[in-house]
Amino acid sequence: MKENLPPTSRRNFLKSTMSLPVALAAAPSLFTQAAMAAEVPASTDALPRRQLGNSGPAVTMLCMGGMMAALNTDYIDIAWSMGIRYFDTADCYLKGKSEGIFAQWLAKYPERRKEIFLVSKDHPHQGPEQLLEMIDKRLAACGTTYLDAFYIHGLGPREYGEDSLNWPKSDAYKKVAEKLKSSGKVKMVGFSCHDGRLPDYLNAAAEGGFIDIIMLAFNPFYPKDGPLDKAIDAAHKAGIGLVAMKTMRSTKDVPKRLPELDKLGLTTHQAVLHSAWSDPRISVICNMIDNVDQMTSSTAAARSYKAPLKFAHMELLRETLLAGRRTMCTGCPSCEAFAKQTGFAFHDIARFVTYYEQDGNLEARDYYQALPASVRDASQVDLAALRDGCHAKTDYPEIIRRAERYFA
Repeated sequence: MKENLPPTSRRNFLKSTMSLPVALAAAPSLFTQAAMAAEVPASTDALPRRQLGNSGPAVTMLCMGGMMAALNTDYIDIAWSMGIRYFDTADCYLKGKSEGIFAQWLAKYPERRKEIFLVSKDHPHQGPEQLLEMIDKRLAACGTTYLDAFYIHGLGPREYGEDSLNWPKSDAYKKVAEKLKSSGKVKMVGFSCHDGRLPDYLNAAAEGGFIDIIMLAFNPFYPKDGPLDKAIDAAHKAGIGLVAMKTMRSTKDVPKRLPELDKLGLTTHQAVLHSAWSDPRISVICNMIDNVDQMTSSTAAARSYKAPLKFAHMELLRETLLAGRRTMCTGCPSCEAFAKQTGFAFHDIARFVTYYEQDGNLEARDYYQALPASVRDASQVDLAALRDGCHAKTDYPEIIRRAERYFA
């Protein structure tokens, strides 16, 4: 059987399935997926689309991320055949290999470039002006002459400094955005954010009025009328296209089916997708789709979405997720005050544990080790109080213990 996984992806997957209790180990073998591509019936239609903010096009409401070990040109072919036309990558994914895989796919199908929405990201640690130097490298890596959107990757004060809280409303970033777009190399400019200060960044972007698109950690079950909800509303009213990420991170240990959802023709995981699309402010969900089964399920959910879930079904999902084993907060604002008061990197550490356990991502240890030792030191942090104050009751004491066991 022909097998097209890159050597690094193949090794990472073998290591993860031998050493980690990850969901990938129970999924259909990645080695069979290239063969499965021929069995997936080609769709004549893209997935349903939503308008991406005031300045963006209508895009498929499901985006495939580019961070999974399964990524290769055949896998992108499967996504295309199932109707996905929105793809997300970054300079650092798969240790810098992800963009090149998309470049190979585009070289194989150059006529498809105009039919997809392609996003990449970079890390301008010296300030937004650095994006002007970075864009040509990202274009070369992706094998394209333009990006549909270009993000500052993972905007947050820990990586970019406290001043970055003002970037989304700064004259410097505004001028950079104007230059990038006037050059024809970028159509939309924005940032991704899964930091505890997310509401502050959203509000700054709404005030600045020049950010086109934001990818944000999003949990549809956070309290309404709270700081995050109000910030999302401000960004939406400012015409910013909002792309949800990390939406499925709470679903690893929930039952696959519930009788009440069976009546809707939905699995639990599909219902979570529907719950996010039920928020009209969200244009797209970006998922790291690990295998063909997940892709089939997710694209079917997109095609079946017709109307927002009823309140009773939303509550059922919320209670089911809270009862499951949690490793990561995906947008609850209850720990925002804690994030402001302490330098402890609890959001990042929980995210890295999730990557390691759920995805078999061995790079998670590198991410953890790259954090300064001072922000990994929990000896003076009341993790129990953080857990008890968390709306989702994320078990941070246990997560930090696991992180130390995995990565120290």
